[in-house]
Amino acid sequence: MHVPDGFINTPLSAVAGVAAVGAVAVSLRGARRELDERTAPLAGLVAAFIFAVQMLNFPVAAGTSGHLLGGALAAILVGPFTGVLCISVVLLMQGILFADGGLTALGVNITVMGVVTVVVAYGLFRGLVKVLPRRRSSVTASAFVAALVSVPAAAAAFTLIYAVGGTTDVPIGKVLTAMVGVHVLIGIGEAAITALTVGAVIAVRPDLVHGARGLSAPLKLLVGGELVDAAPASREPAPVAARSTRKVWGAGLAAALVLAGIVSFYASASPDGLEKVAADQGIDKKVEEHAAADSPLADYSISGISDGRISGGLAGVVGVGATVVVGSGVFLTVRRRRGQQQPAVVATSARTGEKETA
Repeated sequence: MHVPDGFINTPLSAVAGVAAVGAVAVSLRGARRELDERTAPLAGLVAAFIFAVQMLNFPVAAGTSGHLLGGALAAILVGPFTGVLCISVVLLMQGILFADGGLTALGVNITVMGVVTVVVAYGLFRGLVKVLPRRRSSVTASAFVAALVSVPAAAAAFTLIYAVGGTTDVPIGKVLTAMVGVHVLIGIGEAAITALTVGAVIAVRPDLVHGARGLSAPLKLLVGGELVDAAPASREPAPVAARSTRKVWGAGLAAALVLAGIVSFYASASPDGLEKVAADQGIDKKVEEHAAADSPLADYSISGISDGRISGGLAGVVGVGATVVVGSGVFLTVRRRRGQQQPAVVATSARTGEKETA
């Protein structure tokens, strides 16, 4: 659903750009509360993984394909504020390096693919988790539903933006029907990918899934015919090895590299949902050439390499590497700023009675 240049007029593109900047600024502040020493490096990995999976277009209807948007997956794994930043990093890398998604339309893409998907998905996810039994399977099921709904919601948001600032005069009712219809089908694929990924991480390290925090219900004891909360058991601090995320990080990066470098060759070559609807409804009449069309990585291939498999695979590997480096840099910086801004703890010394700063 990458919107190219020329679909939306300049004034509305500028407004969307300002809105996207505001959303990113708010997310930077919110991410400080979500990220810690373990999850900050993983957030960069989540961005790289989403980049890789977005290269895997899957067929959804005759002559149409779809790909992961990733807002629901990012929000559930690392938190909604960090999720918006993850999608923003992915879109920035795609636009600058691979000429995918217009540069003047970057604000539109961040708003539709990042903000809308995250807000809709995470809001629905939290609501479902609260009413369903407190089990890991409930988190996976909630992730499936949230991801499914987030995709047509993004399609509807794009249609609304196009109704206000579209560059061609087309029947908006037909555009809305076509966009939502095909993206419901794409949403099924998005839901499956999201649920499988969230379920896999929960099975290995549930403590790293933001949406699964606080999942365990307090232990109940039957006392005098009534259920009461058991006293929490004292726990020794977990050893450093148990808290390490290196294995998860390494496995996730390896998976992203394999998906982008090898599996992407077998992705569907059919146009995605937005491209198909745009061609059918005449939205693309004023589409403009991408400013980075001459990039050596444009269209997810490396110029000068004639073998499509090698060219596309290497481009995917470069994209994963660039995304994980940029994403990790952003999130580690946010994490360090959180540490710098934490207030000092003032305590009274039991021995001297004087105030001490920790």
